[in-house]
Amino acid sequence: MIKELTKENIDIIDNSFLNKEEVQNDFTNNPFAKYLLLIEDNEIIGFLYFSDIYERVEINQIEVLEIHRNCGFGTKLLEFLTKTVDKDITLEVKIDNYPAIALYEKFNFEKKAIRKGYYQGIDGILMERKKDS
Repeated sequence: MIKELTKENIDIIDNSFLNKEEVQNDFTNNPFAKYLLLIEDNEIIGFLYFSDIYERVEINQIEVLEIHRNCGFGTKLLEFLTKTVDKDITLEVKIDNYPAIALYEKFNFEKKAIRKGYYQGIDGILMERKKDS
């Protein structure tokens, strides 16, 4: 099940791998912040943090618990996002994160630019998915 996290229901992330203080900070400092939670058997096993910025969406972070990776949960989160927002979507990904790049390409994200040293000295790739993809 995918559920939107809001300031009002933030207590559902108690005892999960999400840091409640960091999430509260995101909601306080980023007026465009939104979170999607992936919940299985009453446990948060993944999330997608994004910014819904007027005419576009920017994915800030997508994470699935390590023991649940490569099981299609990242796909579920991205599929939900791409079906529910009718906007262009951008993200940055480490140049050597091949599984993530393959996932994004599966959803028609295209490589647009290289960001030199974006991740503590490791290059990042700016990727974009046009809303009509």
